[in-house]
Amino acid sequence: MHSPTTLLGNGSNSRQSQYLPVSKPAQPLFIPKQVYQIEASWFDQGNPSFGLMQQAAWQMADWIYHNLQPQRVQSNNAPHTQASNAVSDQISVWIGSGNNGGDGWLVACYLSQLGVSVHVVEVAQVKSADAVSAKYQAIKQGVNVSQFSDIKHSPSALSTPIIVDALFGIGLDRAPQGVYAEAIAIINRLKAHNSEYHQVVSIDVPSGLACHTGQVFDGCAVSADITLCLVARKLGLHIKDGPDYSGQVVDLPLIASVLEMTPTAYLLQSAYSLNARAYNSHKGSFGHALIIGGNQVDGSQGMGGAALLAASSALAAGVGKLTVACHSAFHSSLITKVPNAMSVDLHHEQAVTSLISQCDTVAIGMGLGRDQQSAHLFEHYLQAVLDSKADLIIDADGLYHLASLVDTQPQVLEQLKAHASQRQVWYTPHSGEAARLLGTSSEQIESDRLAAINELGQRYQGCWLLKGVGSLVLDQAPAQVRTQGTGQQQLYVCAAGNPGMATAGMGDVLSGLALGLLAQSDLSYQQRSLQQAVMIHALAGDLGRQQVGEWALQANDMAQLIGEVLKQLTVN
Repeated sequence: MHSPTTLLGNGSNSRQSQYLPVSKPAQPLFIPKQVYQIEASWFDQGNPSFGLMQQAAWQMADWIYHNLQPQRVQSNNAPHTQASNAVSDQISVWIGSGNNGGDGWLVACYLSQLGVSVHVVEVAQVKSADAVSAKYQAIKQGVNVSQFSDIKHSPSALSTPIIVDALFGIGLDRAPQGVYAEAIAIINRLKAHNSEYHQVVSIDVPSGLACHTGQVFDGCAVSADITLCLVARKLGLHIKDGPDYSGQVVDLPLIASVLEMTPTAYLLQSAYSLNARAYNSHKGSFGHALIIGGNQVDGSQGMGGAALLAASSALAAGVGKLTVACHSAFHSSLITKVPNAMSVDLHHEQAVTSLISQCDTVAIGMGLGRDQQSAHLFEHYLQAVLDSKADLIIDADGLYHLASLVDTQPQVLEQLKAHASQRQVWYTPHSGEAARLLGTSSEQIESDRLAAINELGQRYQGCWLLKGVGSLVLDQAPAQVRTQGTGQQQLYVCAAGNPGMATAGMGDVLSGLALGLLAQSDLSYQQRSLQQAVMIHALAGDLGRQQVGEWALQANDMAQLIGEVLKQLTVN
């Protein structure tokens, strides 16, 4: 996948990454089922499974040795303990019963061969033939071993600078229990007690993290500083709880069979660069967009801010002309905040309908309201868009009304699908809105975000954004609107963004930004795609975090930040 010069940090899950102009290709992501298939293909070619375990363990041991330099770790900051091995042991490897435990035994063996003092904490006995062979090699090498049951009440006895987590692999899909839960809790307590002293390295995936969904059950998972990812990068490391537990992700691909497998998704680490605009341009060159929202319901102060935020970001994205159909009570505020935006009364149905037929792109729903009158306006304006040739973005209250409308008038869904087969139709829900559209709960959506966005895409067609940690973007734009590609669907995960963006109005900003980009037909398909909008929004948030921090970052800051990102993305 082509990825021009763009902006992003270091591509890891670390919140300390610097905001630097770099170019990073999209990273293929896989789910456990695919990883098992990749390994099976390798074995079918006559390659032994124990050979792969040895190869993986050697690469991990070598990486730890050369990057963490365990033999040079100073013990001055080590917690005081009466145990004789507290200073001498540089690495403890915590072993579970599966093949991940076998990997751990061999890592301990190879590090010992490199002259590092290693101690194995055996939480459970390994079971498979390969893992038993690995244990035999480590014991033959003379690696020290302690039973977890013997030391769990005095874990400081193995308070080593480097802790290697080899408890669970990629097959876990439930909360760890029993001794595993105890071991995970102790590892996390050791790290929390002296984070400058301890570094936690997880083999393949932090134990307790479901790498298909990114879910951590009952808060029980190893909090890793580094995850050494084997064979292929796992989707779950980058969505939901994954970024909070995975730390820096290091790829050790091991075998070439991964190149034959189509990824489940791509991790977006860059936004597409933009070409400098032609001098011979006018406002019509960059599209006419319409925002429908910002209502005042039942005498309340209303939700004009949603439309204003969307308008600010649409203009920051460079749209040539912008009209905002909002409640007349907010027109003076609109003129004050964004005087270059035109306004029309949201409740003047004839005027708004006429405008829809003149616009390139329409976004509806931000601050629209959820009362009966708002539902009527949504239905009326949605039909007007479907009767036009305009591209469409539905967000916020528009998604609320859409869920009701497709239940009562199923023909609307068929019209939307037909429109999406010819034009761009984008939907941008968070998990609660997605749940309403699928007739389920937000908890069910969050339990498997991958399944949720695929179901949304199948049921409604069009392009989808499922907001959250590692926001998912499903690109299903029809082939005829693309400048490249086949029209086949593709899933993306956004690697940028930060918790400071979890504040009111950020979704309205994103909708306006997406609207502003989509309206500009002079841009290439990918330059004005939904995934481009999501990345620019996230990068702007990361720039804001550097300037004011996560606590002070506000949606009202974003228009200027978006402008700065676009400036740096532009190739002169």
